Amino acid sequence: MPVAEDCLFCKIFAREIPAKEVFREDDIVAFEDIRPVAPTHVLVIPKVHIPSIHDLTRDQAPMLARMMEVANRIADERKVDRDGYRLVFNKGPQAGQSVYHLHLHLLGGRAMAWPPG
Repeated sequence: MPVAEDCLFCKIFAREIPAKEVFREDDIVAFEDIRPVAPTHVLVIPKVHIPSIHDLTRDQAPMLARMMEVANRIADERKVDRDGYRLVFNKGPQAGQSVYHLHLHLLGGRAMAWPPG
């Protein structure tokens, strides 16, 4: 599943749709969420089209680790690491997934409730 022609995030990765990017490498891009729920709300996505966290395979573990490294780096840059932040993967409609391309939410800059939702 390298890319999907009708996928919003594949199009963002390809720069066919604009996004406010905060990080880019060959296989990972991070950008501001268009509907933020926290002062820091960044999405980290891989280039490869994977519909959800449930579709990951063991050989994709390095890519997943790299996504978390990027999120941690952005948290450090924005200084939300000091008070805490949340990393979230949603899977399916009841969890709030609306774009079916694997993405990691970095949320910070405010107190988070528990349990979420």
